[in-house]
Amino acid sequence: MNYRYLGNSDLKVSVVGIGTWGMGGDFFGKVDDKQSIRAIQTAMEEGVNLIDTAPAYGDGHAEEVVGEAILGRREEVILATKVGVLREGEKFVNNLKPASIRQEIEDSLRRLNVDVIDLYQIHWPDPNTPIADTVNELMKIQKEGKFRYLGVSNFKPHLMDEVREKTDVVSLQPHYSLLRRDIEGRVLPYCIENHIGVLGYGTLASGILTGKFSEIPDFGEKDRRHEFYDYFKEPTWSKIQQLLDVLRNIAEKYNRPLAQVAIEWAFQQEGITSVLVGAKNEEQAKSNAEAGGKTLSDKDLKRIEKGYRKIFD
Repeated sequence: MNYRYLGNSDLKVSVVGIGTWGMGGDFFGKVDDKQSIRAIQTAMEEGVNLIDTAPAYGDGHAEEVVGEAILGRREEVILATKVGVLREGEKFVNNLKPASIRQEIEDSLRRLNVDVIDLYQIHWPDPNTPIADTVNELMKIQKEGKFRYLGVSNFKPHLMDEVREKTDVVSLQPHYSLLRRDIEGRVLPYCIENHIGVLGYGTLASGILTGKFSEIPDFGEKDRRHEFYDYFKEPTWSKIQQLLDVLRNIAEKYNRPLAQVAIEWAFQQEGITSVLVGAKNEEQAKSNAEAGGKTLSDKDLKRIEKGYRKIFD
């Protein structure tokens, strides 16, 4: 496993981290908590030290699963969670009011069964709350020793500027994969210039970059991926299949899973510190983690880029 420092912090994170949205059990199909726990622990055994979660994932359930998985092994992991997105039934509500933040961190610490969170991230902006009020409360909580470093997620540069006027921001967590590259325009250059670490999520594009779907899937009742992404609709679906052929050829050359090629591509892009990848079982977790100890050649990266531009430009 390869490791990098996150921004200007002393957090040395694995280039492949484990994301836990799916472990919340309410958006990506049925999950088994015991399998989720084993997946996290398997990833740790393979060198993954970054675990990312959030209260919004299963209305706190993913945090509880993570808490069980790291019980007795807290010192082995860099623990990242978030604040500012609450569940009201099926709805997500952005709330960064100071009182809500205060309640959220107490709930997260309890569910995770830890005394301090390594990376506390503002999950999404809240247009109804002045960012100054949010940051002032977070600075108080940080001084109390309840989290070590502040990060943001899904923020644009102008909002990061507003936060950075008051305190340090060590990381950004944006949506990023071979199929979602919009941050390359302004956001990644901004982070590079300001020494802000980047933790990409959605690395395998909801599973489509594993190459496991031979036809457009009919997701089950509890699997709502088709509501979030256009990957499983035409004409995007057919274009992705062409790109998968490019990745498949490289994967076959190295005798490794196609998903590993997609993961390696992502963490080898300039400005990316680490990529977050979900896993439903031990096998997936092990394979994803193994990608963190490998790299693609410059020739491979150029071949992927050429294929991407030909298909999507």
